[in-house]
Amino acid sequence: MSASGGTKAIVAALAANLAIAVAKFVAFLFSGSSSMLAESVHSLADSGNQGLLLLGGKKAKREATPQHPFGFGRERYIYAFLVSIVLFTVGGMFAIYEGYEKIHDPHEITHWYWPVGVLVFAILAESFSFRTAIKESNETRGQQTWPQFIRRAKAPELPVVLLEDFGALVGLVLALGGVGLALLTGNGVWDGIGTLCIGILLIVIAIILAAETKSLLLGEAAGLDDVEKIKAAVVDGDTVTRLIHMRTLHLGPEELLVAAKIAVRHDDSAAQVADAINAAETRIREAVPIARVIYLEPDIYHAEADRGPEPTDPTGTVPTSTDPAARA
Repeated sequence: MSASGGTKAIVAALAANLAIAVAKFVAFLFSGSSSMLAESVHSLADSGNQGLLLLGGKKAKREATPQHPFGFGRERYIYAFLVSIVLFTVGGMFAIYEGYEKIHDPHEITHWYWPVGVLVFAILAESFSFRTAIKESNETRGQQTWPQFIRRAKAPELPVVLLEDFGALVGLVLALGGVGLALLTGNGVWDGIGTLCIGILLIVIAIILAAETKSLLLGEAAGLDDVEKIKAAVVDGDTVTRLIHMRTLHLGPEELLVAAKIAVRHDDSAAQVADAINAAETRIREAVPIARVIYLEPDIYHAEADRGPEPTDPTGTVPTSTDPAARA
């Protein structure tokens, strides 16, 4: 994930949602469409969400303090989690309430050209925002599928914007369908059904966002590619003969903690071991620049006593060495 955390995509989404929220609310005032009211609140909530993401990115840049020695990188995860809460409560629950009310007390949509015109404008604006988010995501997505990218991304901003924009586009289509059917049939119940579908959609997206950001808040290990790079960088085959076991933890999207036990030769001096550890840290940082906090513990390898996690564990060990000195 880029260090910018998808700032361009966030700003594009913020600008689009503010303009759309105003347009939708004006359309609601003229037409009385509950879909328009739900969509205007949805866009207003999305605008607030983008503001939260920008605020989280700013707060995460603060320097470490004695009370928070590992810095504030996880602020970005906290604000992304708040986004899911706002989307669930302000967007989803409000839309469901409005849809329920409209189904039980339907009324005819007036000045139909307002909601239809605004929805078409909103679809165009959201498409621009969605395209910007896709373009930025493609720079870091690699060969991952979109679901894999959303699940594995360590920086939360782009997945949040992607899901928000996708939900907004689908919601606009639902709103357009609800308004269109209400106009064709003269029955305002369809407008309420469209609003209800929008609410369900937003709640589903909010739950997905909450689950993914919760995982980041709890602390995720480095990605498989970074783990393999670190493993390859630790062992030099000379002083450091083996990686016994290792744990990694993202302190933030662009800051990784690496803690590992490494095997050294039994007859190495303390100075040689210290030099080997310093050299290994340098190699790790060159291989994975975001590995900024590294703790390496030297030890003498014993196959049974130091058996770590299975090699299939992405945070675990490398295959056993054939070097007899490592088994001393």
